[in-house]
Amino acid sequence: MNTALIAATGGPAVLALGVVAGRMWQRRSLGRAGESSDFLVRQARQEAQRLLERSEAEGRAHAEAYRERAEASLAHRRVEIESQENRLGQREATLEQRASNLAQREALILEREREVDAGRSEVTRLREEARAALESLAGVDAKAAREDLLRRVEDEGRREAMVIMRDLETKAREEADRRARRILTTTVQRLASEVVAETTVASVPLPSDDMKGRIIGRDGRNIRAFEAITGVNIIVDDTPDAVSLSAFEPVRREVARLALERLVADGRIHPASIEDAYEKARAEVEQSVRDAGEWAILEVGLSRVHPELVNLLGRLKYRLSYGQNVLHHLIEAAKIAGMLAAEIGVDPDEARRAAFLHDIGKAVSHELGGSHALVGAEIARRFGEDPAIVHGIEAHHNEVEPRTLTAVIVQAADAVSASRPGARREAVEAYVRRLERLEEIAGGFPGVDKVFAMQAGREVRVVVDPGTIDDLGAHDLARRISKRFEEELQYPGQIQVTVVRELRATDYAR
Repeated sequence: MNTALIAATGGPAVLALGVVAGRMWQRRSLGRAGESSDFLVRQARQEAQRLLERSEAEGRAHAEAYRERAEASLAHRRVEIESQENRLGQREATLEQRASNLAQREALILEREREVDAGRSEVTRLREEARAALESLAGVDAKAAREDLLRRVEDEGRREAMVIMRDLETKAREEADRRARRILTTTVQRLASEVVAETTVASVPLPSDDMKGRIIGRDGRNIRAFEAITGVNIIVDDTPDAVSLSAFEPVRREVARLALERLVADGRIHPASIEDAYEKARAEVEQSVRDAGEWAILEVGLSRVHPELVNLLGRLKYRLSYGQNVLHHLIEAAKIAGMLAAEIGVDPDEARRAAFLHDIGKAVSHELGGSHALVGAEIARRFGEDPAIVHGIEAHHNEVEPRTLTAVIVQAADAVSASRPGARREAVEAYVRRLERLEEIAGGFPGVDKVFAMQAGREVRVVVDPGTIDDLGAHDLARRISKRFEEELQYPGQIQVTVVRELRATDYAR
């Protein structure tokens, strides 16, 4: 019972003692925490003060270093500015010195100019006095006398020159015409030339119009393949039972024509058969080119011709010039040149060879460009032809002035072959332009009243004002018009210029 009483009374006491002890411990802990926080605050303030002092010291050091650098830079700039000012001062002094020198020179020049002007005036005055004295003694004005004398001398000299020139030209023309007519007549009558008429558009006949659809193919497949392989355009139009082939390059057009004829004859037209037909046609044309070149060489009678020149000559079989086959033209010109050379005593073999090769440049002129005469001369030179032959080729259109008789013979043979009636065709537009150009050139001379181009431009008649041009002036005008034609125009054969001077006197009886 005592134990239970103690337990009953002692439990609350122990609990109270525990509470009191806990509160006392809590007060001591709070006191120690307050002291610790005050200590930390003081330490933080001290640390902040130290950092602030250190930052201020570093800032002052940086500012002092920057100020020293700025002062050094300013001092350096001052030195540079002073140096520039010194140089500018020296230049200004130099310029002032030069200006002073120039002023002195200008004054000296002006003084000399005044002296020269005074001397010139004195010379002019003395000359005028002398002229006046002479005119008073002679009783004639000097200027009028000089002009009258010059006019008389000029008229007499022109008249004498015209008389001499007319006589010489008349004699030379009569002799030249007589000899040239004899030589050309003899030559042309001996020439037997084959006339070949060809067209520049290749036409392929078809068995029926249904073949046009097979040539075109489904969605144009065959015609596109044919044009891509051959490089030639097919023209399918309303022409019955025929199609046309269009290409500038004649050999390529001939290959395409043969290939299309094979395809039409076979009837099977598709890309594979087109390619096969093209290869066979190309081989056939290449063989035809070689055969044509060899045949032409045998026809002319030449030897030692380079194989490449043979191929180039064969290509000319398919080329036309104003409708004239170029290879036939070369053969014809070579025969004419050989006979002309034999007539006048020049080596006929050299003339024949130069005339035969004179248009060789036309075989490649579309590839190299430029004048076919110069291109042909370069080709002949490259393949070892004689310099005389090369010169005859390059001079046949006067790109180079002819220096040998062979070159002149080549020009004559080329003109004779080209001017033969029926040898060449000329477009109507070019024909009209040539006639208009003839009349325009002749009408541009003073004293010309009317101009008439006749006989397809081979004769020009010029009617002049009889009051402006006399008989001798008419001969001189004809010569000058002919010279202008030779300088500015290209034409086959020759152009006859006739000046007509007619004086008509009219009166009326009333």
